[in-house]
Amino acid sequence: MTVLLHLIEPAEWRRALSLGAVRPPSLGSVGFVHLSAPGQVHLPAERLFPGRRDLVLLVVDPARLADPVRLEPGVPGDPGGMLFPHLYGPLPTSAVIAVVPYRPPAVPVLPAPGDVLGRATAFYASLPVRRAVGVGDVPGGVAVLDPDFPYSRDNNRLVLTEPVGAATVEAAAEEVAGNAGWPYRAAALLWPGAGDVAAELAGRGWEAEELLLMARPAGPTPGGERAEVVEQREVHPLWDRSWRADLAHLGPRLDAVVEQLVGREHLNDRVVAVHDVVVREDGRVVAAGQLRIDGATAAVESVMTDPPVRGRGYGDAVLARSLTLAAEAGCDLVVLEAAADDWPRHWYARRGFETVGSTWGVSRRA
Repeated sequence: MTVLLHLIEPAEWRRALSLGAVRPPSLGSVGFVHLSAPGQVHLPAERLFPGRRDLVLLVVDPARLADPVRLEPGVPGDPGGMLFPHLYGPLPTSAVIAVVPYRPPAVPVLPAPGDVLGRATAFYASLPVRRAVGVGDVPGGVAVLDPDFPYSRDNNRLVLTEPVGAATVEAAAEEVAGNAGWPYRAAALLWPGAGDVAAELAGRGWEAEELLLMARPAGPTPGGERAEVVEQREVHPLWDRSWRADLAHLGPRLDAVVEQLVGREHLNDRVVAVHDVVVREDGRVVAAGQLRIDGATAAVESVMTDPPVRGRGYGDAVLARSLTLAAEAGCDLVVLEAAADDWPRHWYARRGFETVGSTWGVSRRA
């Protein structure tokens, strides 16, 4: 089998990330963790979670399991002769190569362990869905909504993983945004070859940005000694300064927008394990980055340094500490998004990240 699956509630997965392993009640009562082959998972889903569409599938690489997996009968009522994989030990989070929302009847896309692009895409398609207050079906994917942060396009947009045309994107965004009262329309186009649709939307007045998906192996990395992990609130002043510099053109809306962009960040730690890594000068946080761990895959986000102290290697320290933390958590892959037309892509490339694909973000004002 290429991959195995375990169906779990998002809160239980987040708890497992803190403990390092999934230990469901069945491990104590019958001695194993229930797994499924891809074609079987609908059976335990219908039996244990009828009608639920807020669960996630843990995509497990069998080669990363130390304890035995045995094919054994399920329960009465399962198709005759069908055997299910049972893991006789806890499920290590480091064996989970992707976490995919389970929203039947949609067929989940399950990356293989060695599919770096597939794993990166799965991470960026999954995180917005799992942290959203509301999720609705639209052609090609879903709409994610969080009315507490209406100015955050990451938290209020379409997340599209299947090819659809520009007119379909525009119509779906208009309908959802109109009903939700968004001050803009926004969508992430995450399927291969989405650039043509992004270009057509740009011709209709949308802003279109290509985001490169970059990746490298996790591993202990020297140079991170100056960086430390802190409570997220300690990074807020740096984020506030950065957003105010970038968004000064907003005028009277600036305070409200910056407050929401800073305030939204705690939502990520509800669904993945977040580490905020910083460097200080004279006790003041002057550089920071965020590491988000989701099983064997980690993502680097928001590496930044205050302009007056750039050139002192603080960004390198933050990144090195993040790569080391990812390795210590059992991750084998670290991914990130970088704007195709901006300099950070080259900075990351010099530090071992390779471009494995791209996605597109499109938006326009209401």
